[in-house]
Amino acid sequence: MPSSGAPAPPRLPVEESFLELLADTLESMDVPARGQFLQRYFQAITHLDLRESQCIQLWDEMQTRRRELADFLGRPVALKTALMDVLSSAGLFRVPIIIEYDELKKLQLNAVTDPLTGLYNRRLFSETFEKELNRAKRYGAPLGLVILDLHRFKEVNDKHGHHRGDEVLRAAAATLRKALRTSDFAFRIGGDEFALLLPQTDAAQALALSRRIEAVFSENLLPLQLTISVTMDHGVATYPPDGEQADQLFHVADDRLYRLKHSNHASSHARAVDAAPKVSAAASAPAPEPPKPEPPPKPISIETRRPASKAEDGVAAAASTSAAGIAGTSGSLAEAPKQVYTIQRKAERVSMTGTNAYAVLGDQGDRRARVLDLGFGGVALELESAEQLPESVAAVLHVPILPPVRVSLKPVWSQKTSKGAVRVGCAFVS
Repeated sequence: MPSSGAPAPPRLPVEESFLELLADTLESMDVPARGQFLQRYFQAITHLDLRESQCIQLWDEMQTRRRELADFLGRPVALKTALMDVLSSAGLFRVPIIIEYDELKKLQLNAVTDPLTGLYNRRLFSETFEKELNRAKRYGAPLGLVILDLHRFKEVNDKHGHHRGDEVLRAAAATLRKALRTSDFAFRIGGDEFALLLPQTDAAQALALSRRIEAVFSENLLPLQLTISVTMDHGVATYPPDGEQADQLFHVADDRLYRLKHSNHASSHARAVDAAPKVSAAASAPAPEPPKPEPPPKPISIETRRPASKAEDGVAAAASTSAAGIAGTSGSLAEAPKQVYTIQRKAERVSMTGTNAYAVLGDQGDRRARVLDLGFGGVALELESAEQLPESVAAVLHVPILPPVRVSLKPVWSQKTSKGAVRVGCAFVS
């Protein structure tokens, strides 16, 4: 019994205790049984098929090496240390690296992940693109590719610093993660360039998703309070219409991206230049002011039947064209105003024809309708009967690419189709 004042011997680690127990057990075993046991043990730790006699020899060498190291160091040496020394000296461990499984998985993840945004990197993009393209060819399914980049991102870095630029990139990555399905993939392939791979997605669906991403990204940037308007531009290519090879599809998407960027931002710059005041050098005397024309009437909201405010202009834009085209038809759910002024929509309507898009109507979900098209301001539904809808309808939209979305709808107009069904145009109500 050790005295109460003597320090307690240090406890051995679990793996070392196991080896000590193994050594004691092997001493009491006969040679054939020891050889069989050691053969399985070395096969488990080295993944090599060794003879029983070779395994016994390695074990004996390990014990001899342990004693030699202990005598040389003047302190006890762990069995694990001597065992690793013998195995590596015998050439059974070419690169004796020991690593935890969790650490190995972390290294594998870091190798294919962008550290700033958490998205997959360009290396994995190339591998995944080929894999998904082969899968699409095998099953005859479409594959959508979207290339995106940030317009005026460099100006953010120059004016606000790279720290703010990193926040913009993280906001873009968060937008992509929220917008995608579990079967989709998002990658950061360059400084401010991103790519999406969308299995079983045609051109119309990929374009609808791209426009939705642009709108959500603009909202996600509001908390950053940037003085520079950063937007996300897109270029879409789909297999098989745009090509059958990965490099062809990437070239088409990249070309469409830059053509769209040039078209959008060049026209915006031209409008800004045209709107700037121009002063003639020859005008030395002030000219009399011409009489101011009467301001045109503001667009009339189809929801409130009053001139729309600036905040409502975007919503009224998407619904005004539809209301003007159907005004005066019989059976309308809400009488169209006599005077509607069309203004530019924030986003075009996307046709859902040919897809399985539908809406579940009512709080109880007891009625369904097909979704014919979808836009920024509303949705067009097809009902089997002409039963009148209430002024406000709760609905859940089930549209490809997007998760189910709960909305409130206000029926604006209706029209019978040639097949006896009823097409109803509805505006989104906040």
